[in-house]
Amino acid sequence: MYSSLKFLRSLCEPRPGWLFGVVPLVFGVVPLCLPAQVPDKSWAIAIHGGAGEAEWLNMDAATAGVYRAGLERALAAGTAILNAHGSATDAVQAAVETLEDSRIFNAGRGAAFAADGTNEMDASIMNGFDESGAGVACVHATRHPIALARAVMEHTPYVLMVGAGADAFSKQQRLEQQPPSFFFTETRWREFEGVMREKHLPIPKRPAGVPTAGQPSARLEGEFFAHRFGTVGAVARDSAGHLAAATSTGGMQGKLPGRVGDSPILGAGTYADDGGCAISGTGVGEYFIRLSLAHSIGELCRSGVDEQKAADRLIHEELPKLPGGEGGVIVMGRTGAPVWSNNTVGMFHARQVEGREPEVWVK
Repeated sequence: MYSSLKFLRSLCEPRPGWLFGVVPLVFGVVPLCLPAQVPDKSWAIAIHGGAGEAEWLNMDAATAGVYRAGLERALAAGTAILNAHGSATDAVQAAVETLEDSRIFNAGRGAAFAADGTNEMDASIMNGFDESGAGVACVHATRHPIALARAVMEHTPYVLMVGAGADAFSKQQRLEQQPPSFFFTETRWREFEGVMREKHLPIPKRPAGVPTAGQPSARLEGEFFAHRFGTVGAVARDSAGHLAAATSTGGMQGKLPGRVGDSPILGAGTYADDGGCAISGTGVGEYFIRLSLAHSIGELCRSGVDEQKAADRLIHEELPKLPGGEGGVIVMGRTGAPVWSNNTVGMFHARQVEGREPEVWVK
């Protein structure tokens, strides 16, 4: 009975535009909440491909064009689902899987390398309807880490799985597995070599199945420079009004094996709550974790703070208080267009609202 009362009370938390009445139940009288106005049911989606500095300080028109095309493909994958009245969870997964396959962003194919020369990928997904969600960290062979995070959410009682155990569960779920050479890109490896030299650390052998060093084929493959702290993510609202968020990353170039950032951690890099908002972040994960940054934005939105103000408060006020704290977020509210905030030179992001044209920002 306690859980039933707790659930009913949660339904009746004060929210703008709600009316109150009563309904008799077998165990007493409890409040009944009815919406005074039907909320805006238009679907919307936003995606990001990471925030940083080097890309924007050195980007030429050709490079910008490739990044723009990558964002457009991912946005289209998500909007196709929402336009067909699919769920926000399906939409963010589809958008992130497209970004994981792109080779130009630091997630999935094109992921950064740990100091031992392996790819350790992280991802998480969260559903705002019931606040279910899960993350995976330090996975090596799953083509789409975001699909593995969803499998953990839907087929286990867990919230986070890591390393060998997560890899084994991925195989049990029959998710697509790929060898190290699949995730390798020449440009990302050269980035990695530069980071290791800066740290005066030995450069490991190239992964098995990867040919000897050649010239980066950036113009052919869409591989470009310096995306060391990149992450990809998506937030969406479906036509039923439900929210979802998803985030995926290859982590930091040259990190110690086993290091985990904010991307697989609910409340740090990813958060969704139908009563507030949905958030996906990108930046230096250690600081996002310490601030519970995504959850902090979500709590502000739930309390009635405007999404833009909530995002700006964390990104421009709280995050910079921590030396080295930098990054950005995309935020989806219960109504209206999604917003973003970043304290870096730039952030790759795009959005679309039902009935409007897609918008893409590269610089």
